[in-house]
Amino acid sequence: MAELTPPFEILRPSLQSAPFVFCSPHSGRIYPSCLLAASQLNARTLRKSEDCYVDQLFDMVAELGAPLIAARFPRAYLDVNREPYELDPELFGRPLPNYANSQSMRVVGGLGTIARIVADAEEIYPPHRRPTLADGLTRIELLYRPFHAALAGLIRETQALFGYAVLIDCHSMPSQAPTSAGAQSQAGRPQIVLGDRFGASCDGKLTRMAREALTDVGLETHLNRPYAGGFITEHYGRPFRGVHALQIEINRSLYLDETSLEPTAGFDQLRRKLLTVTARLFQQLPSQLERRWAAE
Repeated sequence: MAELTPPFEILRPSLQSAPFVFCSPHSGRIYPSCLLAASQLNARTLRKSEDCYVDQLFDMVAELGAPLIAARFPRAYLDVNREPYELDPELFGRPLPNYANSQSMRVVGGLGTIARIVADAEEIYPPHRRPTLADGLTRIELLYRPFHAALAGLIRETQALFGYAVLIDCHSMPSQAPTSAGAQSQAGRPQIVLGDRFGASCDGKLTRMAREALTDVGLETHLNRPYAGGFITEHYGRPFRGVHALQIEINRSLYLDETSLEPTAGFDQLRRKLLTVTARLFQQLPSQLERRWAAE
């Protein structure tokens, strides 16, 4: 796994001035040679699961005073937005350890910690080239655990500095929802979906302020449907302990040619809007949350 050393990149501000941490777990673009050799899919098809360039949409946060952590490995190789051992019995050819979660909906759908399919349900591996359990566990030890250790460290550092921390988990979504047969529905998705686990992962004031700021720059924003937040949002979001987690899903049609996977002319415009939204949250949110907590 020398290609993936280090497994993530952290952009740090010269001085952290905002109680925020940004995370881009699915934008990794380094596809290991072992994955390309084992897969029956070409590199372009493997990228269908990638949140293309989401890290670049948010890399300006370091200049504004907050860190950003981004995975360098692709989601098709390892998904850190899962429990550490959501392992797929259809993928591995031997009994799974008793600590594995093999029954989650994500595993059943083929998108466990080690994915069996790409986003549109195409099988990554032919039957004779599937990864071994030892290979899967190695990916978890060398990539998953260091990523989460670094993310947890950023959150602890932020909370130590400010008394609380706000994690923004950054993703992108296809512009069209898949149908049950795997085809694309004609019903388009909203431009932005914010997920706070239906109010469980962060203070509701944060969610409302983020939605208002996004709406004010012209981005249609929905809450929790179809994405309420994945493992990262659920695992780290502990508002009663001073850690708030909010997931943002961005409609890829805003900035990406979904066929070529190249940025469109909309990329810079969207990045400017996200810069405006982020700066507004950095300026307004801390005083709003602190005033609310003081009242309580």
